[in-house]
Amino acid sequence: MCSMRPRSVRAARKPWPPATISVSTGCCISAMGSASITRPPVKTGTRPHPRAVVATAGFDEMSARDVIVVPGGFADPTGTDDDPLVRWLRDVHPTTTWTTSVCTGSLYLARAGVLDGIDAACHWGALEVLGSLGAVPSSDRVVIRGKVATAAGISSGIDLGLTLAARLAGEDVAKAIQLAIEYDPQPPFDAGSPAKAGSEVIALVAEILLDSASSEEPAAP
Repeated sequence: MCSMRPRSVRAARKPWPPATISVSTGCCISAMGSASITRPPVKTGTRPHPRAVVATAGFDEMSARDVIVVPGGFADPTGTDDDPLVRWLRDVHPTTTWTTSVCTGSLYLARAGVLDGIDAACHWGALEVLGSLGAVPSSDRVVIRGKVATAAGISSGIDLGLTLAARLAGEDVAKAIQLAIEYDPQPPFDAGSPAKAGSEVIALVAEILLDSASSEEPAAP
């Protein structure tokens, strides 16, 4: 997701400062590259792929951020409050203009205490877990409470991105972004939420997600 700080469509050519980042398990991506829990070693004589995400800083080097976006995935920090990313989110949240998440990224915010007692979105398959972590689960695609914005499953991230663009840069810029990416969804099926999909489809997806999550777990030593 790209965040910008323009006041007009013409000004949109100027990128948002590198304080805007997206974080994931073990790394956070900034406008200038990425940051990980610790800097990885750089191999002498090697050149990264031009589109590679290469860590350029560690979490301990970033004590204040403007906008944080925590994406989802099959890994989540429900086992411990001592998860390195959770600790970092807990520390840096007071400094942000926006603290946000997409999909199961809200589990990290909840574990960090950011969502205690407030409405929040998440992938529908993890709403129960979200509630167990102190948040109030919502089925809305985008939920904004103060400076905290959470989005539901994967595709809702586009809605969140456009919402933030409008808040940061104005509706004209957000509309321009929407047109640029030709975001005009007309899905062939009306099955994009559990309320519409039907029990058989829900069961199928739940099985797929469970299998995928299991395959992501590290092997036992």
